[in-house]
Amino acid sequence: MSWNRKHLLDIESLTAAEIFTVLDTARAFKAVGERAIKKVPALRGKTVVNLFIEPSTRTRISFELAAQRLTADIVNFSADASSFKKGETLKDTARNLEALNADFIIIRHSASGAPHFLSRVVNAHIINAGDGAHEHPTQALLDTFTIREKKGKVAGLNVTILGDILYSRVARSNIWALTKLGANVTLCGPATLVPRTFEQMGCRVTHDVEEAIRDADIINLLRIQHERQRQTMFPGIGEYTTLFGLTKARLARTKPDALIMHPGPINRGVEIDSDIADSGRSLILEQVTNGLAVRMAVLFLVNGGQGPHGVTVG
Repeated sequence: MSWNRKHLLDIESLTAAEIFTVLDTARAFKAVGERAIKKVPALRGKTVVNLFIEPSTRTRISFELAAQRLTADIVNFSADASSFKKGETLKDTARNLEALNADFIIIRHSASGAPHFLSRVVNAHIINAGDGAHEHPTQALLDTFTIREKKGKVAGLNVTILGDILYSRVARSNIWALTKLGANVTLCGPATLVPRTFEQMGCRVTHDVEEAIRDADIINLLRIQHERQRQTMFPGIGEYTTLFGLTKARLARTKPDALIMHPGPINRGVEIDSDIADSGRSLILEQVTNGLAVRMAVLFLVNGGQGPHGVTVG
């Protein structure tokens, strides 16, 4: 068992062994989700706070359901109706939540480093649900889990991440996870959104979409992060689709067993053809299912759980 961390703040600091511990534990929890009674008492009596200062229905619901499956009490904190509007700081909010005996704080925030800051000022377990354009660790873990489940391994696979890399925390976390586990990672998209500096993270950069997807085992598509771009980074959506969208014609030139992933929400007809998103080669809905198991595993492990062998599924 390779996990003794109190928090999950990023993928960059994790070892390959720690990543495998999460994946193996998630496999056990996925089996729990397939039973008639899907709950286990691993977090009974614990309080989990979803502190989402940046909105995200999908990730928040996934964490909420994961906590419920572990029999925790859940508090959803909405920034729209909060004291943030009145000038309260993140530190004050977190300390007030801790004064109410919050055991876990799951935070999504537009500022990079917010989860790391919280981990220094409160005693609760902190889980990063996305911080700015920095990292989104549970998304990378569920993506890696899905790849391993479908392909049987990660090492040696060719994984292409296609789209807005510059502003994507999903891309950064995936790059760290995949390279640590031995995958060959290729990044592709407009030159303005995929700078060569990413090669310093151990991956390959190309701006030729045909070349990027030709030998890929996995094609992970990312949407354009309009909300994080400070200026228009390419002429228009139509041009993006023409140059970088995954169309039926492009898919026909990939390996027949290449699989398609997307963290959602999907922009149908922009980065992916609608029929491809719904096809048998798409893993998009499986990623959602696997995300629940992975987030259960993360909550279990940061609470001191002992890996897959500590998961009671009976």
